[in-house]
Amino acid sequence: MSSNTIRTIPSERGMLIAERRIPAIAAKAGHDAYLNTLRHTGAVTVKIANGQVVERKSDGSVTVIKSLPIGKRVKPGTILKRIKPGD
Repeated sequence: MSSNTIRTIPSERGMLIAERRIPAIAAKAGHDAYLNTLRHTGAVTVKIANGQVVERKSDGSVTVIKSLPIGKRVKPGTILKRIKPGD
């Protein structure tokens, strides 16, 4: 940035408008990263889907690698705390 660049402070309204765009920007970034991974790894990704570890190929085919045990259900909004060993 050059020394004679003037920065303006966004208004509250401008900040609210920008903040509303964050989820869409994050979703697009995640999708772009997924597609980039498919391109660079021979078109294969490994992910969790419906309680299973699956290999997904760019052609849409899915291979189940492993079924996972059902985890503990947590109500939305629950605050979890990490417990240090020995506590």
